[in-house]
Amino acid sequence: MTPQFILTGQILLAILVVASAVGFVLRLKHPGSATIVNLNARINAWWVMAGVLFSALILGRYVTIVVFGFASLMALREFLTLTPTRKSDYWPLFIAFFIALPAQYWLLWTEWYGLFAIMIPVYIFFLISAASALSQDTDDFLSRNARILFAVMICVYGVSHAPALLMLDIPDFEGHNAQLLFFFIFTVQISDVLQYVFGKLLGKHKLAPKLSPAKTWEGLIGGGLATMLIGALLSFVTPFTPLQAAGMAALIVVGGAMGGLVMSGVKRSLGAKDWGTGIAGHGGYMDRLDSLGFAAPVFFHIVRWLWALP
Repeated sequence: MTPQFILTGQILLAILVVASAVGFVLRLKHPGSATIVNLNARINAWWVMAGVLFSALILGRYVTIVVFGFASLMALREFLTLTPTRKSDYWPLFIAFFIALPAQYWLLWTEWYGLFAIMIPVYIFFLISAASALSQDTDDFLSRNARILFAVMICVYGVSHAPALLMLDIPDFEGHNAQLLFFFIFTVQISDVLQYVFGKLLGKHKLAPKLSPAKTWEGLIGGGLATMLIGALLSFVTPFTPLQAAGMAALIVVGGAMGGLVMSGVKRSLGAKDWGTGIAGHGGYMDRLDSLGFAAPVFFHIVRWLWALP
Protein backbone atom coordinates (compact mmCIF):
# COMPACT_ATOMS: atom_id res chain seq x y z
CA MET A 1 0.00 0.00 0.00
CA THR A 2 1.26 3.44 -0.92
CA PRO A 3 1.17 6.40 1.51
CA GLN A 4 -1.50 8.01 -0.70
CA PHE A 5 -3.70 4.92 -0.49
CA ILE A 6 -3.33 4.77 3.32
CA LEU A 7 -4.27 8.45 3.48
CA THR A 8 -7.47 7.81 1.48
CA GLY A 9 -8.44 5.19 4.08
CA GLN A 10 -7.78 7.66 6.88
CA ILE A 11 -9.89 10.32 5.14
CA LEU A 12 -12.74 7.84 4.69
CA LEU A 13 -12.48 6.74 8.33
CA ALA A 14 -12.53 10.34 9.55
CA ILE A 15 -15.64 11.14 7.49
CA LEU A 16 -17.48 8.10 8.84
CA VAL A 17 -16.49 8.87 12.44
CA VAL A 18 -17.73 12.46 12.10
CA ALA A 19 -20.97 11.30 10.44
CA SER A 20 -21.57 8.75 13.20
CA ALA A 21 -20.93 11.38 15.89
CA VAL A 22 -23.41 13.76 14.23
CA GLY A 23 -25.94 10.94 13.94
CA PHE A 24 -25.48 10.08 17.63
CA VAL A 25 -26.02 13.69 18.75
CA LEU A 26 -29.11 14.06 16.54
CA ARG A 27 -30.53 10.84 17.98
CA LEU A 28 -30.13 12.23 21.51
CA LYS A 29 -31.81 15.52 20.54
CA HIS A 30 -34.63 13.96 18.52
CA PRO A 31 -35.34 10.52 20.01
CA GLY A 32 -37.80 8.50 17.96
CA SER A 33 -37.56 10.71 14.86
CA ALA A 34 -38.05 8.56 11.78
CA THR A 35 -35.75 10.85 9.76
CA ILE A 36 -32.91 10.48 12.28
CA VAL A 37 -33.44 6.73 12.52
CA ASN A 38 -33.16 6.54 8.73
CA LEU A 39 -30.07 8.77 8.76
CA ASN A 40 -28.31 6.55 11.30
CA ALA A 41 -29.28 3.43 9.34
CA ARG A 42 -27.69 5.01 6.26
CA ILE A 43 -24.50 5.86 8.16
CA ASN A 44 -24.27 2.32 9.58
CA ALA A 45 -24.71 0.90 6.08
CA TRP A 46 -21.93 3.22 4.84
CA TRP A 47 -19.56 1.69 7.41
CA VAL A 48 -20.28 -1.75 5.95
CA MET A 49 -20.06 -0.65 2.28
CA ALA A 50 -16.87 1.37 2.83
CA GLY A 51 -15.34 -1.52 4.79
CA VAL A 52 -16.12 -4.04 2.05
CA LEU A 53 -14.83 -1.76 -0.72
CA PHE A 54 -11.64 -0.76 1.04
CA SER A 55 -10.91 -4.36 2.10
CA ALA A 56 -11.40 -5.48 -1.52
CA LEU A 57 -9.02 -2.78 -2.78
CA ILE A 58 -6.40 -3.86 -0.24
CA LEU A 59 -6.80 -7.56 -1.14
CA GLY A 60 -6.26 -6.80 -4.80
CA ARG A 61 -7.73 -6.67 -8.26
CA TYR A 62 -9.35 -10.10 -8.35
CA VAL A 63 -11.22 -9.66 -5.04
CA THR A 64 -12.41 -6.24 -6.21
CA ILE A 65 -13.75 -7.76 -9.44
CA VAL A 66 -15.63 -10.42 -7.44
CA VAL A 67 -17.19 -7.75 -5.17
CA PHE A 68 -18.39 -5.71 -8.15
CA GLY A 69 -19.61 -8.86 -9.90
CA PHE A 70 -21.72 -9.67 -6.86
CA ALA A 71 -23.07 -6.09 -6.78
CA SER A 72 -23.98 -6.36 -10.48
CA LEU A 73 -25.77 -9.65 -9.83
CA MET A 74 -27.83 -8.18 -6.98
CA ALA A 75 -28.67 -5.05 -8.99
CA LEU A 76 -29.70 -7.10 -12.03
CA ARG A 77 -31.85 -9.32 -9.82
CA GLU A 78 -33.58 -6.29 -8.28
CA PHE A 79 -34.16 -4.65 -11.67
CA LEU A 80 -35.64 -7.73 -13.31
CA THR A 81 -37.66 -8.64 -10.22
CA LEU A 82 -39.49 -5.31 -10.49
CA THR A 83 -39.80 -5.62 -14.26
CA PRO A 84 -42.83 -7.46 -15.64
CA THR A 85 -41.73 -10.57 -17.52
CA ARG A 86 -43.48 -13.58 -19.03
CA LYS A 87 -42.79 -17.29 -19.26
CA SER A 88 -41.62 -16.74 -22.82
CA ASP A 89 -38.80 -14.50 -21.49
CA TYR A 90 -37.02 -17.52 -19.99
CA TRP A 91 -34.14 -17.64 -22.50
CA PRO A 92 -33.50 -13.85 -22.64
CA LEU A 93 -33.36 -13.87 -18.81
CA PHE A 94 -31.10 -16.94 -18.85
CA ILE A 95 -28.71 -15.13 -21.21
CA ALA A 96 -28.75 -12.02 -19.00
CA PHE A 97 -27.92 -13.87 -15.76
CA PHE A 98 -25.84 -16.85 -16.90
CA ILE A 99 -24.01 -15.58 -19.99
CA ALA A 100 -23.82 -11.78 -20.05
CA LEU A 101 -22.94 -11.20 -16.39
CA PRO A 102 -20.28 -13.91 -15.86
CA ALA A 103 -18.76 -13.38 -19.33
CA GLN A 104 -18.41 -9.61 -18.79
CA TYR A 105 -16.56 -10.08 -15.49
CA TRP A 106 -14.48 -12.94 -16.91
CA LEU A 107 -13.30 -10.60 -19.67
CA LEU A 108 -12.42 -8.09 -16.97
CA TRP A 109 -10.62 -10.81 -15.00
CA THR A 110 -8.52 -11.74 -18.07
CA GLU A 111 -8.08 -8.08 -19.11
CA TRP A 112 -9.48 -8.77 -22.60
CA TYR A 113 -10.37 -5.13 -23.18
CA GLY A 114 -11.34 -5.40 -26.86
CA LEU A 115 -14.19 -7.83 -26.22
CA PHE A 116 -15.05 -6.36 -22.80
CA ALA A 117 -15.90 -3.04 -24.46
CA ILE A 118 -18.21 -4.45 -27.15
CA MET A 119 -19.55 -7.82 -26.00
CA ILE A 120 -22.80 -6.59 -24.41
CA PRO A 121 -23.76 -3.83 -26.91
CA VAL A 122 -22.97 -6.11 -29.88
CA TYR A 123 -23.22 -9.82 -29.05
CA ILE A 124 -25.52 -9.88 -26.01
CA PHE A 125 -27.85 -7.43 -27.77
CA PHE A 126 -28.00 -9.89 -30.67
CA LEU A 127 -28.47 -12.99 -28.47
CA ILE A 128 -31.21 -11.56 -26.24
CA SER A 129 -33.10 -10.07 -29.18
CA ALA A 130 -32.83 -13.34 -31.14
CA ALA A 131 -33.99 -15.37 -28.13
CA SER A 132 -36.99 -13.04 -27.72
CA ALA A 133 -37.88 -13.45 -31.40
CA LEU A 134 -37.59 -17.25 -31.27
CA SER A 135 -40.04 -17.35 -28.34
CA GLN A 136 -42.69 -16.16 -30.86
CA ASP A 137 -44.52 -14.23 -28.15
CA THR A 138 -45.46 -10.93 -29.82
CA ASP A 139 -47.40 -9.44 -26.89
CA ASP A 140 -45.59 -6.28 -25.76
CA PHE A 141 -42.54 -7.66 -27.62
CA LEU A 142 -40.50 -4.46 -27.96
CA SER A 143 -41.04 -3.36 -24.34
CA ARG A 144 -40.17 -6.78 -22.88
CA ASN A 145 -37.03 -7.11 -24.97
CA ALA A 146 -35.94 -3.51 -24.31
CA ARG A 147 -36.42 -3.82 -20.54
CA ILE A 148 -34.10 -6.83 -20.31
CA LEU A 149 -31.48 -5.20 -22.54
CA PHE A 150 -31.65 -1.96 -20.53
CA ALA A 151 -31.18 -3.90 -17.27
CA VAL A 152 -28.07 -5.65 -18.63
CA MET A 153 -26.63 -2.38 -19.95
CA ILE A 154 -26.92 -0.59 -16.60
CA CYS A 155 -26.44 -3.36 -14.04
CA VAL A 156 -23.69 -5.28 -15.83
CA TYR A 157 -22.11 -3.19 -18.60
CA GLY A 158 -22.23 0.13 -16.74
CA VAL A 159 -21.22 -1.12 -13.28
CA SER A 160 -18.38 -3.31 -14.65
CA HIS A 161 -16.61 -0.20 -15.97
CA ALA A 162 -15.81 0.88 -12.39
CA PRO A 163 -13.47 -2.07 -11.58
CA ALA A 164 -12.26 -1.87 -15.20
CA LEU A 165 -10.25 1.17 -14.06
CA LEU A 166 -7.89 -1.36 -12.45
CA MET A 167 -6.75 -2.66 -15.86
CA LEU A 168 -5.78 0.69 -17.34
CA ASP A 169 -2.10 1.13 -18.07
CA ILE A 170 -1.47 4.77 -17.21
CA PRO A 171 2.10 6.04 -17.70
CA ASP A 172 3.85 7.04 -14.43
CA PHE A 173 0.83 5.74 -12.47
CA GLU A 174 1.62 1.99 -12.46
CA GLY A 175 0.47 0.20 -9.31
CA HIS A 176 -1.83 3.03 -8.21
CA ASN A 177 -5.05 2.15 -10.07
CA ALA A 178 -6.85 1.24 -6.81
CA GLN A 179 -6.49 4.90 -5.83
CA LEU A 180 -8.15 5.94 -9.10
CA LEU A 181 -11.05 3.56 -8.43
CA PHE A 182 -11.35 4.98 -4.91
CA PHE A 183 -11.40 8.53 -6.36
CA PHE A 184 -14.18 7.61 -8.79
CA ILE A 185 -16.43 5.81 -6.27
CA PHE A 186 -15.86 8.38 -3.53
CA THR A 187 -16.67 11.24 -5.93
CA VAL A 188 -19.86 9.55 -7.15
CA GLN A 189 -21.13 8.94 -3.64
CA ILE A 190 -20.07 12.25 -2.05
CA SER A 191 -21.71 14.05 -5.00
CA ASP A 192 -25.03 12.37 -4.16
CA VAL A 193 -24.69 13.32 -0.49
CA LEU A 194 -23.69 16.94 -1.17
CA GLN A 195 -26.47 17.46 -3.74
CA TYR A 196 -28.93 16.24 -1.10
CA VAL A 197 -27.47 18.54 1.60
CA PHE A 198 -27.36 21.64 -0.65
CA GLY A 199 -30.84 20.87 -1.88
CA LYS A 200 -32.15 20.72 1.70
CA LEU A 201 -30.36 23.94 2.69
CA LEU A 202 -30.87 26.09 -0.43
CA GLY A 203 -33.20 24.21 -2.75
CA LYS A 204 -36.05 26.27 -4.28
CA HIS A 205 -36.19 25.35 -7.95
CA LYS A 206 -37.09 21.75 -8.80
CA LEU A 207 -34.79 20.04 -11.29
CA ALA A 208 -37.23 17.42 -12.57
CA PRO A 209 -40.26 17.36 -10.23
CA LYS A 210 -42.09 14.60 -12.12
CA LEU A 211 -39.12 12.25 -11.80
CA SER A 212 -37.50 13.19 -8.51
CA PRO A 213 -39.26 15.91 -6.44
CA ALA A 214 -36.37 16.16 -3.95
CA LYS A 215 -33.73 17.15 -6.53
CA THR A 216 -33.20 20.87 -7.12
CA TRP A 217 -31.02 23.06 -9.32
CA GLU A 218 -29.48 24.57 -6.18
CA GLY A 219 -28.60 21.09 -4.94
CA LEU A 220 -27.07 20.09 -8.27
CA ILE A 221 -25.03 23.29 -8.68
CA GLY A 222 -24.00 23.67 -5.01
CA GLY A 223 -23.27 19.98 -4.55
CA GLY A 224 -21.52 19.86 -7.89
CA LEU A 225 -19.19 22.77 -7.09
CA ALA A 226 -18.39 21.33 -3.66
CA THR A 227 -17.65 17.96 -5.27
CA MET A 228 -15.33 19.61 -7.79
CA LEU A 229 -13.43 21.23 -4.90
CA ILE A 230 -13.12 17.86 -3.13
CA GLY A 231 -12.03 16.28 -6.41
CA ALA A 232 -9.28 18.88 -6.79
CA LEU A 233 -8.12 18.25 -3.20
CA LEU A 234 -7.96 14.51 -3.93
CA SER A 235 -5.88 14.96 -7.07
CA PHE A 236 -2.86 13.54 -5.22
CA VAL A 237 -4.37 10.03 -5.47
CA THR A 238 -4.98 10.33 -9.24
CA PRO A 239 -2.93 10.86 -12.40
CA PHE A 240 -4.68 14.25 -12.78
CA THR A 241 -3.56 17.77 -11.93
CA PRO A 242 -5.88 19.58 -9.46
CA LEU A 243 -7.63 21.38 -12.34
CA GLN A 244 -8.03 18.13 -14.28
CA ALA A 245 -9.33 16.36 -11.16
CA ALA A 246 -11.94 19.10 -10.69
CA GLY A 247 -12.98 18.66 -14.33
CA MET A 248 -13.25 14.89 -13.97
CA ALA A 249 -15.28 15.38 -10.79
CA ALA A 250 -17.64 17.65 -12.77
CA LEU A 251 -17.98 14.90 -15.37
CA ILE A 252 -18.87 12.42 -12.62
CA VAL A 253 -21.40 14.85 -11.09
CA VAL A 254 -23.24 15.31 -14.39
CA GLY A 255 -23.09 11.62 -15.32
CA GLY A 256 -24.23 10.52 -11.87
CA ALA A 257 -27.02 13.10 -11.63
CA MET A 258 -28.42 12.19 -15.05
CA GLY A 259 -28.15 8.50 -14.18
CA GLY A 260 -30.09 9.08 -10.99
CA LEU A 261 -32.83 10.90 -12.90
CA VAL A 262 -33.07 8.19 -15.56
CA MET A 263 -33.36 5.45 -12.96
CA SER A 264 -35.92 7.49 -11.00
CA GLY A 265 -37.95 7.63 -14.21
CA VAL A 266 -37.64 3.86 -14.59
CA LYS A 267 -38.69 3.27 -10.97
CA ARG A 268 -41.70 5.53 -11.28
CA SER A 269 -42.75 3.80 -14.48
CA LEU A 270 -42.64 0.52 -12.56
CA GLY A 271 -44.56 2.00 -9.60
CA ALA A 272 -41.69 1.51 -7.11
CA LYS A 273 -40.06 3.88 -4.60
CA ASP A 274 -36.89 1.81 -4.06
CA TRP A 275 -35.29 -0.98 -6.03
CA GLY A 276 -35.21 -3.28 -3.01
CA THR A 277 -34.46 -3.56 0.71
CA GLY A 278 -30.99 -5.10 0.58
CA ILE A 279 -29.17 -2.09 2.09
CA ALA A 280 -30.72 -0.64 5.28
CA GLY A 281 -31.61 3.04 4.94
CA HIS A 282 -30.63 3.15 1.26
CA GLY A 283 -33.12 0.78 -0.38
CA GLY A 284 -31.66 -1.78 -2.75
CA TYR A 285 -28.28 -2.31 -4.41
CA MET A 286 -29.53 -0.50 -7.50
CA ASP A 287 -30.37 2.56 -5.40
CA ARG A 288 -26.63 2.90 -4.64
CA LEU A 289 -25.43 1.89 -8.10
CA ASP A 290 -27.74 3.95 -10.34
CA SER A 291 -25.43 6.98 -10.53
CA LEU A 292 -22.32 4.79 -10.73
CA GLY A 293 -23.72 2.67 -13.56
CA PHE A 294 -24.11 5.73 -15.78
CA ALA A 295 -20.97 7.63 -14.76
CA ALA A 296 -18.52 4.69 -14.85
CA PRO A 297 -18.36 4.02 -18.62
CA VAL A 298 -17.98 7.74 -19.41
CA PHE A 299 -15.27 8.22 -16.77
CA PHE A 300 -13.43 5.03 -17.81
CA HIS A 301 -13.26 5.88 -21.51
CA ILE A 302 -12.30 9.53 -20.95
CA VAL A 303 -9.43 8.40 -18.68
CA ARG A 304 -8.40 5.73 -21.19
CA TRP A 305 -8.45 8.12 -24.16
CA LEU A 306 -6.68 11.03 -22.48
CA TRP A 307 -4.30 9.37 -20.02
CA ALA A 308 -3.84 5.66 -20.81
CA LEU A 309 -3.42 5.49 -24.59
CA PRO A 310 0.10 6.08 -25.96
